[in-house]
Amino acid sequence: MLDIVYVPVSALLWCWHRLFALPLGPADGLAWLLAVVALVVTVRALLIVPSFRQARSQVVLRTLQPRIDRLRKTHRDDPRAQATAIRDLHREHGVRLFAGLLPLLGQALVFLGLFHVLRSFDRTGASAIGPFASTSSPLTDEANRATANYLFGAPEVGAFLDARLFGAPLSATLSGAGDVLISVAALAVPLALLAAVATHLTARFAPVGTDSTAAVMRTLSLWVFPAGALVSGAIMPVAVLVYFATNAVWTCGQQYVLRRVLAAEASAAAATATAAARASAPRPGAKPRRR
Repeated sequence: MLDIVYVPVSALLWCWHRLFALPLGPADGLAWLLAVVALVVTVRALLIVPSFRQARSQVVLRTLQPRIDRLRKTHRDDPRAQATAIRDLHREHGVRLFAGLLPLLGQALVFLGLFHVLRSFDRTGASAIGPFASTSSPLTDEANRATANYLFGAPEVGAFLDARLFGAPLSATLSGAGDVLISVAALAVPLALLAAVATHLTARFAPVGTDSTAAVMRTLSLWVFPAGALVSGAIMPVAVLVYFATNAVWTCGQQYVLRRVLAAEASAAAATATAAARASAPRPGAKPRRR
């Protein structure tokens, strides 16, 4: 059903793994994790332009808020006229409310696809056939190693299953690590902490809204979402935690850069407006021109 997502994600992961496998070997854990990192960087780089556009739209939207409030009061008894007036105001200033859905949707689909592709390397469990499905007849270890996983052939499936990093299997979770608990914890705990800290800092770099909804979202972003990142460290496979941490760090860095760029643009715009006002003002001692 979601092969339109799984196939491109597996293709991109396959390409990066083949590249890193050249110097490191196909069964090297670092080659697989670097492939996951490269996949995240590739996707997020493709989403930079729409992310910046949405950030600029949000800045404009905040400056338009007083006018929007006046329009709501003016058309209080006519919801259709109110919506039309606000929509025209948005169009006049180039505000696209739904443009920000593209980066969010893209990230969500990549995560879903990557999670499924990585989990599908090991189909010996009851829940390894799809994101929302289970089976009463999982594959045996031998059959699993002989079955391709989207663009990954049987040899590459075996290479992923044999891959280790610091002794930890890439498909292992902290809650089900068993005999390799220490090795898995050495990877899962730092990755979860990194994701949590990056998520918290992202919220601190984000603009602060003034309404009650913005206050609630800021509280969630500062504390609840980072706590969720910590919880994911116990239940997500190591390879997926690499995705979480890389994505969180990228988001944090991007938000910091966005904040600096938008602040610089605002300062330049204010300086231009000030210079224009001074240029149009009469010189000291000069008589005002009469029209």
